Amino acid sequence: MWIFEYRELIKILTISDLKVKYQSSVLGFAWSLLNPLLMMLVLYLVFSNVFNANQDNFALYLLIGIVSWRFMAIGSSAAMGAIVGKPSLVTKIYIPRQVLVTSVVLSNLISSILEFLVLVPLLIILGAGISPYILLFPFIHMIYFLIVYGISLILAALYVYYRDLNQIWDVLIQIGFFLSPIVYPLSTVPPKYLDYYMLNPMTALIQMYRDVLLYHQLPAPQDVAITIAAGLFIMVVGTLVFKKLERRFAEEI
Repeated sequence: MWIFEYRELIKILTISDLKVKYQSSVLGFAWSLLNPLLMMLVLYLVFSNVFNANQDNFALYLLIGIVSWRFMAIGSSAAMGAIVGKPSLVTKIYIPRQVLVTSVVLSNLISSILEFLVLVPLLIILGAGISPYILLFPFIHMIYFLIVYGISLILAALYVYYRDLNQIWDVLIQIGFFLSPIVYPLSTVPPKYLDYYMLNPMTALIQMYRDVLLYHQLPAPQDVAITIAAGLFIMVVGTLVFKKLERRFAEEI
């Protein structure tokens, strides 16, 4: 119930985080669009020419994967410093410490939604079009939020005690990028490794985004089941870890 009790504080912190993120940048939110577009261009040139990628609508295929991954990469990395970055709110007054993580993840959720909205005209311009299945996007993104939020709780709590965690997480994010079907189709994964590959919830999640945005079809039931189960599990584990470690936050900071 603390979410409702502290909803105004969460709102203020979320808006503040968004302002800080974009106000010192010359192009502001435009960087959120230029970054994935430039990355898509590089990957498109490499994988379409060097590796002869023949995926239909390969540019959009890449862009959806990149934009999807950015919420995980940027959201979790930013939330890692949510507790350490606001020591006065931890040591001088009492608020549920989860508020700090929640506001950071929410601000990145808003940024992610805006990035996906920019995809809509690109889907039309590049010939893929849109369909009624796009209405499933909020459902998919909410499941994604649970996954990112659960991971962020774990990272924010651990970072209070282990300040080199950000270096380790940067490496894991890079590994995760190439262990998810972002730049290559799922069909290229050898069948003997596919069951292990599907343990990565990002695999099913990215497939769901492409189903509703690019392929105009319902997500596969197994993908929906995997992401819901992963979201709830990670959320519960993240909450338990955070609650266990938050007792000494004030001392460590």
